Amino acid sequence: MLPKNFKPYKVKLRNLIRLGSKFDGGYVIDNRVISKTKYLITCGLNDDWSFEKEFLKKNPNCYLLAYDHSVTRNYWKNRFKQDFIKFISFKKLSLKKILDIFKYIDYVFFFRNRKKHFIKKIVKKIKKASKEETVKNILKDKNNIILKIDIENDEYKILPDIITNSIKINLLIIEFHNVHKNLDRIIKFINNFKLKLIHIHGNNYMGINKNNDPNVLEMTFLNHKKYKIEDRKTNLQYPIPNLDYPNLKRNPDITLRFND
Repeated sequence: MLPKNFKPYKVKLRNLIRLGSKFDGGYVIDNRVISKTKYLITCGLNDDWSFEKEFLKKNPNCYLLAYDHSVTRNYWKNRFKQDFIKFISFKKLSLKKILDIFKYIDYVFFFRNRKKHFIKKIVKKIKKASKEETVKNILKDKNNIILKIDIENDEYKILPDIITNSIKINLLIIEFHNVHKNLDRIIKFINNFKLKLIHIHGNNYMGINKNNDPNVLEMTFLNHKKYKIEDRKTNLQYPIPNLDYPNLKRNPDITLRFND
């Protein structure tokens, strides 16, 4: 079972919406933050910007700053070769699979003007300025921010910078990996972070541990100084029907259980 402070605080269910993919790549946020957000900052992009795309349809005046050192020209060259081989090898492909083959075109047209992708790795301390960036530098001189973090275990290195800059953040979306190995670090973060946890979801891609808890958790935190929430924990069951969906759709979603 998950620790009791992993259970979210109560917000009105109508305020919770899902943006992005129905499966992996989609996240649950509080819709009250959308119009008030000036910067959407994404750390960890890979090949899925469905969340960012849907968010910017609702707030086209927002700036998008995305950071991912792995999405390079070589990444796209290798991906296009693999996808093109699939395209000519199979007679029948779903529309999504066909569109994925031309993902680079979508990337080029999406990331321009107010929407920028920086080929830099998010680190605790910069050693190579041309290839690395810190959360501290990114958030400098910015306010009204949504910060989205999915950087495959490196999230634990930058938690102090997130805590220090909490006043600037309207909403935080973060994926915690290897949860059972880092339980104490996550508990400490939740206890010290000024934003309140309002949603949690188990990512079923990496399965469960011996206690039937997810190895990867997606969490959403809201700035309760700006947006009203209740001081008590919610009585919702997770996953929430019609809001949460399995990241890997061919496998069942993970039911979360909390200590009292």
